Amino acid sequence: MRVVFMGTPEFSVPVLDALVAAGHEIAAVYCQPPRPAGRGKKDRPTPVHARAQALGLEVRHPTGLKSAEEQARFAALNADIAVVVAYGLILPQPILDAPTHGCLNIHASLLPRWRGAAPIHRAIMAGDAQTGICIMQMEAGLDTGPVLLRAATDIGAEETTAQLHDRLSAMGASLIVEALANLADLTPAPQPESGVTYAAKIDKSEARVDWSAPATEVDRHIRGLSPFPGAWTQVGGDRVKLLASRLAQGQGAPGEVLDDDLRVACGAGAVELLRLQRAGKGAQDRETFLRGWPITVGTRLSSE
Repeated sequence: MRVVFMGTPEFSVPVLDALVAAGHEIAAVYCQPPRPAGRGKKDRPTPVHARAQALGLEVRHPTGLKSAEEQARFAALNADIAVVVAYGLILPQPILDAPTHGCLNIHASLLPRWRGAAPIHRAIMAGDAQTGICIMQMEAGLDTGPVLLRAATDIGAEETTAQLHDRLSAMGASLIVEALANLADLTPAPQPESGVTYAAKIDKSEARVDWSAPATEVDRHIRGLSPFPGAWTQVGGDRVKLLASRLAQGQGAPGEVLDDDLRVACGAGAVELLRLQRAGKGAQDRETFLRGWPITVGTRLSSE
């Protein structure tokens, strides 16, 4: 098929690779514009932009799609279908209508649960046992379109957003190739009206750890916000990001370090910290972190 691909972050790259490997013709790749990054604040192309260039594909990165000119440029591609995954712009109706078979979205949840911007983070933070991928026919509403294909996967007890992100990206790549190969035989299923939840964009203000919460909530909070923005706590006067954890046995004052393996008491129960990062330093596993900065038993980690 002649495909317009629309995606921006690392999550989208395996999907683009899979479409190319499956033999589809990529008419153009749409992504977000390069933005300043790094110490020099030089414009850096997005992961999809960089990968598309490496594949020799035409890359377009308009700041919007509302103008008649941009919509005409899109329509002139004469695409059979558009594949959209974490693109980052709302598609106006003329864009949705331009390809012969419309636009398909790869969404990282089991719709209608977790419509919106941060479905992977929110699924872990809510303690969901399962999540998955939906291939959805796009319409004007926010992730409201009928679903053509879905695949579910269990969320691991110690899985972080980073780990689940990579698994779901691979699932999405496989499922969209299946969807395009069998498009004529797929029946779009309307989403049920019950069970709708919204995955609001993650705000950095959510990242502070509340040690007075139950250990189950603290553990989900840490894993759900790893690697970005990274749940954090205060150790002495220093802010430390907590990037991996697991539930543990133990009791104590909230935030109290209970042993030399960084088992920390919560409002009920305890968590064991597995990966940490000091400000200005790289992420480290617990053993390496403690060799450089021992934290003694009885230390209180602060929520302030």
